[in-house]
This record gives sequence, structure tokens and C-alpha cells, in this order.
Amino acid sequence: MSSAITQALTQAIDSLVAEGKEPSVALIKARLSDPLPMPVIIKALQSWKSSARVPKIERQDAPATAEARIAALEQQVAELTARLTALEARNA
Repeated sequence: MSSAITQALTQAIDSLVAEGKEPSVALIKARLSDPLPMPVIIKALQSWKSSARVPKIERQDAPATAEARIAALEQQVAELTARLTALEARNA
């Protein structure tokens, strides 16, 4: 997924340069088929202006809900408890 974002930004910037236009946040945003957050576009443009390349940009997953986090923690506690019980039995 991250390479697709980087590739889309690179293609947008390259197409603008090929047309003789100076890439800007608005022009890049208009060229993207999928919307990206403005800070991502700004970061890519700044990197391109300073080093003529777009950095690898990764999409972060949405944070888990409180219920999902609690369920994961409960599962982890159960697994750790089972391991502790097994270690105690082995050392007894």
C-alpha cells in the first residue's frame, strides 16, 4: 500500500514537471486519483524540492477501538498467565 501512495505522488509530480508546470500542493492534489491528507502531500513536495525524489510514505492503520484493544489485552493476559503457570509447574 505504501509504495502505491509514493508511486501516485511521484507520478503526479512527474506529470506536472513534464508539462512544464511547477508542482504545488494544489496541483498535486488535483492529479491524485485517491485523496491524501494535506500534510502527506506537503511532505512529499518538500522532499521533492530538496532532493528531487518523493520519500517512501506509509499509510497508518486506523487506531483500534477501545473494545478491540481490551479484547487483545485480555487475550495477552490469558496467554501470559498460561505461560507463567507452565513455568511454575516445570520449576516446582
